[in-house]
Amino acid sequence: MSDGTVLLPWLVIRQDDNGNRYRVGRYATRAEAQKIADSLDDRGHKQLYWVERIGQIGEGVGR
Repeated sequence: MSDGTVLLPWLVIRQDDNGNRYRVGRYATRAEAQKIADSLDDRGHKQLYWVERIGQIGEGVGR
């Protein structure tokens, strides 16, 4: 990209016990986002973590 903009199209989303959803972070690759989601999920908390690409259903979570 010639304008110096970094594209971060992959989101890690967290959903808590009450159904509230939050954007945890944005990442350049799906693999990077999945690694973060997996490491958070491995902590054994009740929250649910998953990866979405910007533009998929659920975009704008945590605004």
